[in-house]
Formats: sequence, structure tokens, C-alpha cells
Amino acid sequence: MADTKIMDSKGIARSIDRIAYEILEHNQGAEEMVIVGVRTRGAYLAGRLAKAIKRIEKIEPPVGDIDITMYRDDVQIRLEQPIIQKSNLMFSIDGKTVILVDDVLFTGRTVRAALNVLTDYGRSKGIQLAVLIDRGHRELPIRADYVAIQLQTYQAENVIVKLKEKDGEDSVILQQENGGDKH
Repeated sequence: MADTKIMDSKGIARSIDRIAYEILEHNQGAEEMVIVGVRTRGAYLAGRLAKAIKRIEKIEPPVGDIDITMYRDDVQIRLEQPIIQKSNLMFSIDGKTVILVDDVLFTGRTVRAALNVLTDYGRSKGIQLAVLIDRGHRELPIRADYVAIQLQTYQAENVIVKLKEKDGEDSVILQQENGGDKH
């Protein structure tokens, strides 16, 4: 079967703007808010989300990113030689509303690891999750607060998110066969 394009660059841009509006409405503005992306693509999406909020609200919330590698529950199983990168949170999350951003929500294990990382940085007022794609198949009781697309997938399918900062283009592809990046 052929791969299916779910989103192009315009669709991703519109989705980020829509999520920014939803976040601002839910939180009644951007004061006391920080945005944290899960490396790698979640970090790029977090930066884009912060810029969208600045365009709308004229306030740019602090943006950082976190590496969850050593917090994964499968680090010993999946990764022969894990590549650990430094998390980049140059601000306090204490008492702040944290908008956690990732590209794809699948089993929930990445989000669980990200929550563990964030607790090492302090005690936030609350954490809200924003994702580009929610593809289902949860293994943990985790849900996103803000979702661009709910996508019904088969377990064997892959959702491939490409962002121009990393991949040279913006797109979301539903890959029908096993291969490529698995999310």
C-alpha cells in the first residue's frame, strides 16, 4: 500500500496556530506559562508554538527542551548505545503552567518519561500536553490536552513527522509498512 500524506506545511502551520489559540483561551493568556518540547521534533514544535503565541498575545513565553533518553523505561532494551543530550531549561518551572509539546502521542511512554524529567526541574502549577498527532494505542493512562489531529492507526503503521528545521520539509506521513522512524 502507498503512504498517505496527512499534513503539509500549511496544515502544520494552521494546526500550530489553532493550538496556540486553544492554549491561550484555556489559560486566559500566556502569563506564568512556559513551553517545553520533547527532543527532537517536539522541541521544534515548541519553538513554533511560542512564536504563534507571541504573534497572538504579544507575550513570548520562555521555551526550553528536554531529553528523555535516560528516563525511558525501555532504554536498556531498545538502545544499545543511548545518545544523551543536555536538556535546555534555562528558567524555573516552579509555579508555572508548563505546556509540554511533542510531535506524536502513541503509547504514552514518552510523555511519562517527560513528566519524570520535568519533576526533576521543580514543581509546576500544572502540566498540559500539546501534540501534533494522537495516533491512539495507549499503554498508559495519558491523554493530550491539545491535539491537531486524532489519527486512527494500525499498530504496524508508522506516523512520520518531518519538520524543516531537522528534515528540510514540513509534512506528516502515515507509513503503511514497517520502516523509517517509529513513533
